[in-house]
Amino acid sequence: MIRPRVEVFGNPGLLAAAAEREVLRVIAFALGERGICAIALSGGETPRALYRRLADPADGEEPDWSRVHLCFGDERMVHPDDPASNYGMVRDELIAHIPLPAGNVHRIRGERPPDVAAREYAADIESVLSRTGGQLDLVLLGLGEDGHTASLFPGTEVLNERTLPVRAVQASVGPRVTLTLPVINGAREILFLVSGGAKSTVVRRILQPAAGEPPLPASLVQASSSPPFWMLDAAAAAALHRTM
Repeated sequence: MIRPRVEVFGNPGLLAAAAEREVLRVIAFALGERGICAIALSGGETPRALYRRLADPADGEEPDWSRVHLCFGDERMVHPDDPASNYGMVRDELIAHIPLPAGNVHRIRGERPPDVAAREYAADIESVLSRTGGQLDLVLLGLGEDGHTASLFPGTEVLNERTLPVRAVQASVGPRVTLTLPVINGAREILFLVSGGAKSTVVRRILQPAAGEPPLPASLVQASSSPPFWMLDAAAAAALHRTM
């Protein structure tokens, strides 16, 4: 197991600013190395500030969005205009404000039946990976209080998936479609963004597990090429021992 990289920031604003720098660094490196960059984005409130910053970079220098492909780690089975839609949030905060070609947006069609949406998204992801050397350049992840990430929930069979890149999931919170661990762990870089004191206990369980504690889904995220990078605000990191 590769030991994760962990950095703690004093507040959510500092976290968002640091995440912006990291994402722009990944994009610049990927475009310089391969001429294309593919990123899987997450939903939720924590990355919202990041997307707003990317839509209006602090230094005024935008990446070449024409060569960037935006994918999604998971999606709820809702219409894209539903407030719960991950795509809808990213569209409103980021995509609508940048010169990104429509063909560079690879969304999960939450308005379709889960199995249909999963098959269609799998084909889309495989097409993207065929152009990026078989790997996403960056997977951006959040963390639930139950230890889930993307739509990989505790106790769900999708955690055992080792072949399919995308799966439909019937979770207690409703149907979802998610990237699977082989695609997530195969990414060149993985970035967790976590904020808020409500996440502090589960952050400790994942980053500093006690003897005998069973692994949570987010514990199974282990990049093959570089350690996952956990970016936390001070509240989310409050339960960690200072030995990290």
